[in-house]
Amino acid sequence: MKFEALPLAEARGHILGHNVAGTGGRRVLRKGRPLADKDLAVLRDLGRQTVLVARLEDGDVGEDLCAGRIAGAARGFGLTSSRPVTGRVNFHAEALGILRVDLDRLAELNSLDGVTLATLKAHTPLPPGKMAATLKIIPYALPEATVEAAEELARRGGSMLRIDPLPRTRTGLLLTGSQPARERLTAGFRRSLEPRLEALGSALGPVEFVSVEDDAAVDRLTGALKRLLSRGVDLVILAGDTAIMDRHDLAPRAVERAGGAVELFGAPVDPGNLLLIGYHRRTAIVGAPGCARSPKVNIIDRVLPRLLVGDRLSREEISSWGHGGLLEDVPERPMPRSRLS
Repeated sequence: MKFEALPLAEARGHILGHNVAGTGGRRVLRKGRPLADKDLAVLRDLGRQTVLVARLEDGDVGEDLCAGRIAGAARGFGLTSSRPVTGRVNFHAEALGILRVDLDRLAELNSLDGVTLATLKAHTPLPPGKMAATLKIIPYALPEATVEAAEELARRGGSMLRIDPLPRTRTGLLLTGSQPARERLTAGFRRSLEPRLEALGSALGPVEFVSVEDDAAVDRLTGALKRLLSRGVDLVILAGDTAIMDRHDLAPRAVERAGGAVELFGAPVDPGNLLLIGYHRRTAIVGAPGCARSPKVNIIDRVLPRLLVGDRLSREEISSWGHGGLLEDVPERPMPRSRLS
């Protein structure tokens, strides 16, 4: 593709390179349009004798055709795409689900001259109709070789973008604390967790409360956890008046006594440092920090979608969350950051 100024008599059918303003300074012709006779008449009326155009060469592919071809290769299950306009295609979720992005191939695609694909963060939960990504071809045309390379890359090993549907699941809630706090704790955690789960297509199921005021607390907590697991819940959330404070605290010991395993305790995300993740066979167990009671975004919003869709979160993955792990503080915590100086 070449940019050059052509006499108006030779410009018909070529792409207008830049916007054209009229005598009042307002745009009268938009860049990117193939020049027609009426456009050339406007230019003559403005006293123009030449116009800057983009001339496609042999082997060039127009921006809209480029965008449509590359989008078709990149789009996977659960996504719809708009028609190409000015070299742009938008992707939207068809149904509630989790966005999956092949990050390595995304970076490789964006290294191709003239091709850009911007997405929401991988593993973001999306409602139906939510935009997930946008593809934009930068110039008015790309060489055929570039388009073919982008298509091959977008298809290699499966589609680059897809939506994994969120299944309807049931979560058990196991609360701990002193007996007088039972009603307050139950109301607070239900108020926070129920809308989060409903937004992800799931529901809060059975709720158990365990008093932890004596030496038998671990035994009671283990029994309550076993009861929840026996009721076929897909996820268990452990929470309490006091967050889990140590790898050998009551909750991790109860997880292990119930036949489960603790994957990790502690996460580089704040609010949410005191996170526990464990597993009992295929059922995930989340030891929720106190920030889970806040409506503000915290670590619970990161782990819930992943666990509900069936991902098995590992120590290695959560350890990588430190970059970007500093979230907005929540006032519900006992020591907000603002009080430190």
